[in-house]
Amino acid sequence: MPEWNEILQVIAIAAAPLSERGAIPIALTVYEMDPASAYIWSVLGNFLPVPFLLAGLGWFINFLSRWNWVKRAMHWWFDRTQRRKRALIERWGALGLVIFVAVPLPFTGPWSGALVAYLFGIPFKYALPLIGLGILIYGFLVLGVSLGVIHWFKL
Repeated sequence: MPEWNEILQVIAIAAAPLSERGAIPIALTVYEMDPASAYIWSVLGNFLPVPFLLAGLGWFINFLSRWNWVKRAMHWWFDRTQRRKRALIERWGALGLVIFVAVPLPFTGPWSGALVAYLFGIPFKYALPLIGLGILIYGFLVLGVSLGVIHWFKL
């Protein structure tokens, strides 16, 4: 069993918006966690901010919209995001959100998934389990790739 401070660090790394995708490789290599522990704590950390993001994103966006320059920047970014993700959501429906979160690429994790859910009006009660499923799938993909890379370099 890993030390609690290591577990909390992995959860924090997984919960942060830019480092979320690196939690499993860090847990496996830096903290030398077993694969099951690395997966569980990373997935938990990835999921922790999601309910708060889904519940508070609308309020936060409205708050920031008080400043015109922020409002213009957000509209530009939101329009761009909607144009880029519309085909995925229209083709796959709500499952498009699962696919979006599950793909292990930059800017496709749970933070971005919460934003996409907000922009496309996916209700909280649907977005939360869909993003959660995407996190579970992503976790298995990253765990498999990480274990493969670790095995390759240990040969």
